[in-house]
Amino acid sequence: MSAPVWNNKVVKWVDDRLPVFSMLHHSAYEYPTPKNLSYMWNFGSLAGFVLVTMILTGIFLVMNYTPHTDMAFDSVERIMRDVNYGWLIRYMHVNGASMFFICVYIHIFRGLYYGSYKAPREMLWWIGILILLAMMATAFMGYVLPWGQMSFWGATVITNLFSAFPIVGEPLVHWLWGGFSIGNPTLNRFFSLHYLLPFVILGLVVLHVWALHTVRSNNPTGVEAKTPQDSIPFHPYYTIKDLFGMGIFLIFFLFFVFFAPDFFGEPDNYIPANPLVTPPHIVPEWYFLPFYAILRSIDFSIFGVPAKLLGVLAMFASIVVLFVIPWLDTSKVRSSKYRPVYKWFFLILFIDCFILGYCGKKAPDDYFMGIEGLHVIVMGQLATLYYFAHFLVVMPIVGKLERPKPLPASISESVLKGGANA
Repeated sequence: MSAPVWNNKVVKWVDDRLPVFSMLHHSAYEYPTPKNLSYMWNFGSLAGFVLVTMILTGIFLVMNYTPHTDMAFDSVERIMRDVNYGWLIRYMHVNGASMFFICVYIHIFRGLYYGSYKAPREMLWWIGILILLAMMATAFMGYVLPWGQMSFWGATVITNLFSAFPIVGEPLVHWLWGGFSIGNPTLNRFFSLHYLLPFVILGLVVLHVWALHTVRSNNPTGVEAKTPQDSIPFHPYYTIKDLFGMGIFLIFFLFFVFFAPDFFGEPDNYIPANPLVTPPHIVPEWYFLPFYAILRSIDFSIFGVPAKLLGVLAMFASIVVLFVIPWLDTSKVRSSKYRPVYKWFFLILFIDCFILGYCGKKAPDDYFMGIEGLHVIVMGQLATLYYFAHFLVVMPIVGKLERPKPLPASISESVLKGGANA
């Protein structure tokens, strides 16, 4: 890549002393990108857009929020009623959390389907999972801040999970609470961390993009770019594609902001927190439901290990297993597009995650989809079993036994001649 020539004297003066414009030119303008990327690759940039939106709206919300148990709920109501456009800022922030998880979950499933975790992109994948973990922590702490019924009792249930760990559990819970029960110190700690962690996420995103530009983007064929004909400049081809995708996404996002702002929320959270009144059914936000179902599915002890501890370990293991996927997948073919057997198992995994989400939403003694005799807890156990079996059993075995379709010789061949049909 040749060094850019700047005609603007101010830009040239700045770039000679701090080559920020040259860096942007190489990384966002002429950055060589596989020519066959689909719209599934839009969700990374969409997630970045939502992150910036969340940080900006969060800064404005902080200006009017009071992190105190006696005033937090009323300060949120004041934002909604008295602050100019406070309702808009809060609804963008609240629904932005759901949009962020939607984008990231689609981004992760796309990476799983097209094998974006395989060498040399392991570090890129790891950073992505760290971003997911930081998002979960940020979202959980943010859910506590309105100090409604679900905020209080959700925080009580989730923080109490750490008490399952022997020896360190109880001290850890008391440290999280800042005392012997959830109260003002807890709210202050969660408020501080909720404000800090988005900037940690932003730093991880910078590392994620840095790693991406080092190993280059994967593509639907999973074949690496070998010649200049396999790539095109990022601008204008993918900037236009991203802008079009962003337009469609904004229609979806703003529909919820203006017409269904409480669609993803719980009505009980519009009731001020009351430690003396427990809601009939405590559920986390929708993006935690699959993990909550895994936690709840372990209702038995093994070798004297309590069910609560096993459930917590299973919940954390459901994330940890994602870190070792690059070594669990034994297939030499990267993209599931050319794996006729594995793609069906991937579809089962996709459906399985929705089943886990449904099970996490329902009470344990409810019937699954109204099917008499099939309790939600039993279906959750079956879905949990397949979730782990997919990564620990299906991936290694199918990768060894499957006969994939022939790969195209290059990205250009797949674009011009139909790929596997060539």
